[in-house]
Amino acid sequence: MTFMKRLFVGAFVVIALVPIGPSAQQPPPQSPPAGGAPAPVQAPGGVFRSRREVITVDAIVRDKSGAIVRGLTAEDFEIREDGRPQQVLNFSFEEIKDKAPARVETADLLAGVEAKLQEQTRSPSSVAAAQAAPPADVPTSESMAGRRLITLLFDVSSMQPDDVQRAVDSAQKYVSEKMSNADMVSVVTVSSTLNVLTDFTADRGKVAKALTALGYAEGTAVAPPDASTAATDEAAAAADDAASDTSDLDMFNNDIRLRALKTVADTLAPIEQKKAIIYFSAGLQRSGQDNQVELRAAINAAVRGHVAFYTIDTRGLQAVVPGGDARQASGRGNAMFSGRGVAQQFDTLNASQDTLTTLAADTGGRAFTDTNDFGEAFARVQSDMSAYYLLAYSTSNPTHDGRYRRIEVRIKRSGLKVESRSGYYADRDFTHTSRGDRETQLQDQLFSAVSATDLPVLVTAGFFRVNSDKYYVPLALAVPGYAVPVANETDKVSLDVLGMVRDEQGRPLGRFRETLQLPPGTGKTLAGKQVLYQSGVTLPPGRFSVKAVVRENASGLMGTYESAITVPELKKEPLKISSVVVSTQMEPAAKGKTDNPLVRDGVQLVPNLTHVVGRDQPLFFYYEVYDPSEGTGSTPQIRTSLAFYRGKVKVYETPVVERTTIDAPDRHAALFQFEVPPQAFTPGLYTCQINVIDTIGGHFAFPRVMLFVK
Repeated sequence: MTFMKRLFVGAFVVIALVPIGPSAQQPPPQSPPAGGAPAPVQAPGGVFRSRREVITVDAIVRDKSGAIVRGLTAEDFEIREDGRPQQVLNFSFEEIKDKAPARVETADLLAGVEAKLQEQTRSPSSVAAAQAAPPADVPTSESMAGRRLITLLFDVSSMQPDDVQRAVDSAQKYVSEKMSNADMVSVVTVSSTLNVLTDFTADRGKVAKALTALGYAEGTAVAPPDASTAATDEAAAAADDAASDTSDLDMFNNDIRLRALKTVADTLAPIEQKKAIIYFSAGLQRSGQDNQVELRAAINAAVRGHVAFYTIDTRGLQAVVPGGDARQASGRGNAMFSGRGVAQQFDTLNASQDTLTTLAADTGGRAFTDTNDFGEAFARVQSDMSAYYLLAYSTSNPTHDGRYRRIEVRIKRSGLKVESRSGYYADRDFTHTSRGDRETQLQDQLFSAVSATDLPVLVTAGFFRVNSDKYYVPLALAVPGYAVPVANETDKVSLDVLGMVRDEQGRPLGRFRETLQLPPGTGKTLAGKQVLYQSGVTLPPGRFSVKAVVRENASGLMGTYESAITVPELKKEPLKISSVVVSTQMEPAAKGKTDNPLVRDGVQLVPNLTHVVGRDQPLFFYYEVYDPSEGTGSTPQIRTSLAFYRGKVKVYETPVVERTTIDAPDRHAALFQFEVPPQAFTPGLYTCQINVIDTIGGHFAFPRVMLFVK
């Protein structure tokens, strides 16, 4: 496959254009070894690194009736890693008694966790806050022994108010009726930020008070605002301008939530015992901007920190009704009653629950979906953490290759069943890499399931038809300038980019590799901008994936992004439309023939990956319509316009454009490009609906894109 590439340093729209201090430009501190350093061999926990690379695994043994089996010895167990037998170095049995006297009433385990998450977004103000925060007196594993550490984490950004209230009611019932003297509970919420309502405490009153603070007021996944709330949204947008805590790259995806889960798991890792996070969510709706590497990083952090996720779908038992439920308007025609329509509804529901199921299954917890009884989750957590065996071994594989190591715990006695984690990801050593190994390092990151995420990266893709069975897929990669460390202004800033496009079977279809050189002095202007790299590949219709690795060559910071690409089969569509490109910048294009439809008349349209636009920027929309119906004299008649909505209220619409010619005969396409004045919008979130009508054929389509104006 032939790739085309171009590098831009373009205007990067951030929620607040604030100066970045020197501390923000330094490489982020490396995470401490899981479980502390050095971790004692006999200490319980996830995966703890010491000089001997000690791995500890918890195992619950049940008999045929489901009761926990006690009295086993180390000789009753067998551990295998990737099929190889491992020697059990230490063995113990941990049992938590609910009526045991409380040793600690409160524990500041989550102190500063909000600042840790904000620091990952590289916001200068949040980094300063994290560094200025006084160190907390963190409890030790010994002081926490005999206690269950349970975190109630509410994903309010995914839930509607009713969902939040159901979750809070179930948690209140647990606190009042089932919370034992051995339980220490914390309450945390996550939306665009992480908020600790109460740190770990055995005081039922404190937990109940924190839960009361949630209630109906906290659900944010509600219908977009109508005109009556526009003023409130504008004020919120102005407040966001003043506090840039979240990168624009995370606005339309789930990465900030997954990063929050990883941060909490990392924070709990030093306490060397089993911990549980009960994660309340209304599902994680996938978008084209989700980074799959973030999911695997969150799971790996939980496994290493000995944290199990117990996920609860707060929507409860759901019925799939043809055409949708009462929360949305009914459709028209017979299509909604077809098997295909209902199957799409099932697929949407399953996709929103898939991440919840994965988080639980891969960390040794359990997912509770399609049920209205959330109390079962609390009972399962208490049961799983009441009595378990701890086995420690020193892995026979010292290679730090970042690959997945499968663990199998077997019981030698018949009639017994073992429940344990299935494995972990090995560490990856980047510190001592020589220059000759740098290319291998990039290759390893490209093929590793859990890759580095220290450098934020975003990749987007579109599709434009070349002929009936071939599509040009432009790829755009962005790295925010504030995340690129600059040692001094006399040296060049160098970024290595390596990426690959693969089909559903994992076979490579295309590869791009580039070293981006930014001239000396660029560091002064990187803040408030983004480094944008563009490439492209020609693909047939189907499902593919793209993965890209970026490394900053001065500090060694690396970032990885992986996402799915879907190239539709437009032959089956009554009205054939390309993807819609949103842009805020145009650049002179490189000379030479190109198949890139974003290059016309020597000018290239530069995609805006984040869909966050400043009111002082130009705003362009570009799309193509293929094979329009033709009337007398082979003349098409396509009418199109853009309509912008705040909730259900239309706030702006462009004049209707009518096209009666074919602009690209080789592709039989009509081309449309709009320039919209962003000054016409007040700050806030908008839905742009592209109205396209083929008047001769009687076909129409209304694709939509989200847009945030600041």
